[in-house]
Amino acid sequence: MTTPQFEDRTERVEVAGLQVARPLYDFVNDTLLPEIKPETNLDAEKFWADVAQYFADLAPKNKALLARRDELQVTMDDYYRENPGQPDPKEHEEFLRSIGYIVDQPTDGAIRTENVDDEFANVAGPQLVVPITNARFAINAANARYGSLYDALYGTDAIPTDGGAEPGKGYNPVRGDRVIEWSRNFLDEAVPLEGASHAEVDSYEITESGELKITADGNEVSLKEPEVYIGYQGEQSAPTGIVLRHNGLHIIIQLDREHPVGKTDRAGVADVVLESAVTAIMDFEDSAAAVDGADKAAAYQTWFGLNRGDISETVSKGDKSFERKQEDDLTYTAKDGSEATLHGRAMMLCRNVGHLMTTPAILFNGEEVPEGLLDGIITVASAIPGLRKDNAHGNSRTGSVYVVKPKQHGPEEVAFTNEIFDRVEEILNLPKNTVKVGVMDEERRTSVNLDACIMEAADRLVFINTGFLDRTGDEIHTSMQAGPMVRKADLQTAPWKLAYENHNVDAGLAHDLPGRAQIGKGMWAETEHMAAMLEKKIGQPREGANTAWVPSPTGATLHATHYHQVNVHEVQDELRAAGRRDAYADLLTVPVNTGGDTWSDEEKQQELDNNCQSILGYVVRWVEQGVGCSKVPDIHDVDLMEDRATLRISSQLLANWLVHGVITEEQVVESLERMAKKVDEQNAGDANYLPMAADYDASIGFQAAKDLIFKGTESPAGYTEPILHAKRREFKAAHGVD
Repeated sequence: MTTPQFEDRTERVEVAGLQVARPLYDFVNDTLLPEIKPETNLDAEKFWADVAQYFADLAPKNKALLARRDELQVTMDDYYRENPGQPDPKEHEEFLRSIGYIVDQPTDGAIRTENVDDEFANVAGPQLVVPITNARFAINAANARYGSLYDALYGTDAIPTDGGAEPGKGYNPVRGDRVIEWSRNFLDEAVPLEGASHAEVDSYEITESGELKITADGNEVSLKEPEVYIGYQGEQSAPTGIVLRHNGLHIIIQLDREHPVGKTDRAGVADVVLESAVTAIMDFEDSAAAVDGADKAAAYQTWFGLNRGDISETVSKGDKSFERKQEDDLTYTAKDGSEATLHGRAMMLCRNVGHLMTTPAILFNGEEVPEGLLDGIITVASAIPGLRKDNAHGNSRTGSVYVVKPKQHGPEEVAFTNEIFDRVEEILNLPKNTVKVGVMDEERRTSVNLDACIMEAADRLVFINTGFLDRTGDEIHTSMQAGPMVRKADLQTAPWKLAYENHNVDAGLAHDLPGRAQIGKGMWAETEHMAAMLEKKIGQPREGANTAWVPSPTGATLHATHYHQVNVHEVQDELRAAGRRDAYADLLTVPVNTGGDTWSDEEKQQELDNNCQSILGYVVRWVEQGVGCSKVPDIHDVDLMEDRATLRISSQLLANWLVHGVITEEQVVESLERMAKKVDEQNAGDANYLPMAADYDASIGFQAAKDLIFKGTESPAGYTEPILHAKRREFKAAHGVD
C-alpha cells in the first residue's frame, strides 16, 4: 500500500544531496552536533555526508525486506484461501518452512551482551512507556523511579470506597487509615518482622553503630531478614527514612512526626516510598504521532533534553505554576557510615519506529527516507550526553544507549537492525555495541523464529518483550483469508496466546538472558482499574517476566508490589530446571472460528459497535489533534489506554469479518456513524475537538476510521501507520497546523 503524498510546504535545506526539513536541520546543526562534538569529533559537513551515504546504502536493503514481507503474505493468503479453517498443524508448519517463513532455529547459545546496567541485567521491576511527543509526560516517566505507595493507593480504586472511605476534595481519614493498613500489610509480607507486625511498631531508630532498632509494643524486634536494611536518610539521631532492599528493589519508610499523616501515626511514618519504574521507554512509535520534519525535530529535542538532564516543563495547576525537572539521585547513609547513592530516575530506553514507514523529514533523490533509519542515527546521537560520567542526570552508568526496535519480521530484519547500529556507531565514533537493542516479539514471523532473532542480536540484546496487542493484530492479518476470526475478547484466551507468552519466556531462558537482558511482558491498558491490575498483573512475574509495562507512574508503584511478592529470579530458575515447554504447535494455531459464522445478530452488532467506537475514539484524536496515546473512553465510558497497537486489533478484526461476510459494508458505515455521535458526546468538553457527526464526509478523522477498516486487507501487515500518517498530514495541510 502506498502512502498518499500531500503537498509539503516545509522549508528545506539542501545538504550532501539531501533535502532536510528546516526544523530538523536546525536542531542537528545548532543544538545536537555542537553538544556531542567532544565525543564524536563531527562537524556538520562530515555528519551530513556520512548520513547521506548511510541512506544510500541501507534504504535499498530496507525496501527489499519490506518486499519480502509482501511476497510472503501473498503466498500465505493463497494458501489460506485454498485451505480455509484451522489448518492441519503438521502440514501448516511444513508449508511455512517451505516458503522460508520459518527458518532453522538455534536451540541453544547464550547472548553475549556486555556493559549492561543493572536495571536491565539484574533488577526485576515495572517498565513505563510514554510518548516522547509529550515532554511533560516524558519528564514524569523519568521521575517515576520512586513513588509514594500512600498516594498510589489513596487516589485509585485499589482502596474500596465503601464504609465512608470515598475520596473527596480534602483528606478523608477513613480512607487514609485503609491506605496505611494496606501498606503495613505489604511491609509485613515484603520485609516482615520477627514476632510483630509493622502496624505495631512504636519507632524505627538508628543505633550508634548504624544498625536499625525497631520497637513494637514496647519490645525490641528485628527484621526476619536483617540484610534487607541497608541504611538511613537524615540524621542518625533523627532519621527521616529507613532504606530497605528486597528482591533487588528499594523501599523507603519515610519518618516525620510533624507531617499531617506522620503525626497521627504510631511510629511517625509519613509514607512508604517504593522503587517503581525501574526502566522507562521514551516512545517514538505506537504512542507518538509524528508525521513530518517539525514533529520529528520536536521529539528528538525532547529525547536530547532528557539525556542532557536539563529539560524542564512549566506545569500549571489552578492559579499556580512550577517547573517540572528531572529528579536528582537519592542519597543515604549506609550501615558503615559512608554516603551511598541510588539512581534517582528510571533508566531510559528509546523506542524507534520499525522498518515500515518513510518520513518527509528528509528527502533523498526526491523520495522520503526510511523513518527507522532516521530514528537510528538521530536518537543515538541525542543519547550521547546521557553517557557522560559528569552528568548529574545521566542515564547509563556503563556507557550504553538503549534502543527498542519494534515490529520486526523475523531474523533477517533483526540482522538488518544490527547492521543499522553498526553504521550508526561508525558515523558517531562510538565503541562497537554501544547501542543495545530491545527486540519486540510482536509479529508472528518473529515469534515462530524467536530463537534465531535472539541470536542475530546476541551482542546487543537487552530485552525481549511480548507485545501481545500488536501480536494479536498481526495474528489476524497473517491468516486473514483462513476464515472469520473469533471475537476480540476471545483472541486473548486462544491457544496461540498462552503458547506465545510461554515460548517467549522459554526462549529467553534458553539463551541466558537473565543477568544480561530483560524478559518482558505487555501493557495494562485499564488505567482507572488499579484494583484489577493488582489482582491480575502479578501473573506476569509469576510467569517468569522480570519486567512488564505499566501506563502511568501510579501504575508503576502499585505493580512494583508484585516484584516483592514474587522473586522472579527464583521463578526463572524453576522454569529453567523444568525444561522448555512444547508450545510450537499451539503457537501456529490460527484463531479462526472453527464453527464458521455462528454468532447471533446481537453478538455481531455488539462486536461491531464496540470496535467502531474504539477506533473512532482513538483515531479522531490522533488525526486531528496529534495525540498518539491517551485515555479513550470505551463504549461504556470506561477510560482505556489506547495506542496504535489496540487500533490495529480493532480495525483488522472488522476487516477480517468483512472479508468473510460476517458483516457488511453497510453495517459498518451505519455503526461508524452512530458511534461517531457517541464519541462526539464523550469529547463535548474538549474545546479543540471537531465533531464528526456534523459532517461525516468532511471529517478527516471519520474518513481515516473508514479507511482503516475498508482498506485493512491492503495495509501492510495490517499496520495503521500509513493511513494515520496520510490523514494527519492532510489535516495539518487543510487546517494550517505547523
